[in-house]
Amino acid sequence: MESQPQETNQSVTIYIDGDACPVKEEVYRVARRHGVKVFVVANAIMRVPSEELIELVVVRGGFDMADDWIVERVGERDLVITSDIPLAGRSLEKGARVLGPKGNAFTEDSIGDALATRALLDMLRQGGTMTGGPAPFAKEDRSRFLAKLDETLHAIKRGKRRG
Repeated sequence: MESQPQETNQSVTIYIDGDACPVKEEVYRVARRHGVKVFVVANAIMRVPSEELIELVVVRGGFDMADDWIVERVGERDLVITSDIPLAGRSLEKGARVLGPKGNAFTEDSIGDALATRALLDMLRQGGTMTGGPAPFAKEDRSRFLAKLDETLHAIKRGKRRG
C-alpha cells in the first residue's frame, strides 16, 4: 500500500499585503481551517480579528516598507497574498508562493510577463492613452481565490514544489 504524504502545518505562514486586499476575510476563514498563522502587513492601523493565528503588523516609514517587511521574513513554506507585482516577484525570489486576490498564481514563468505588462500599462496611463483601473472585484473572483488559496495551502503542506 502506497502512503500519502502527510500534511503538516509546521512553519506555514500567510503574509497579506493588507493595505488594499479585498479578500482578507476569506484568508482568515481558510487559515483558521488549516491552522496557519496570518500576518496582515499594512502602512496603517486596520481592524483584524483578535485571534492568536491572525496578527496585524503596521509598518511605518515609507512607500515600500510593508513590502520590505514581508520580503525580509518570507520563505519557502510561505504564501504571500498581493496584487503588487514587484512584491510578488521579490517574494518568488525568496521561494514563497504568491496569489493575487483574484486567484491568479504568480510563478517564475509568469512574473516577467506581469512586470512587463505593468510597465506598459504605466506608460500608457502616463501618456494619457489609457485611463481607468482594473475591472471591479466580482463574486467569481472571490470564489476563484478561495479555491486557489485552499489548493495552494494543501500543496505547501504536502511539500509539493512550486510549479
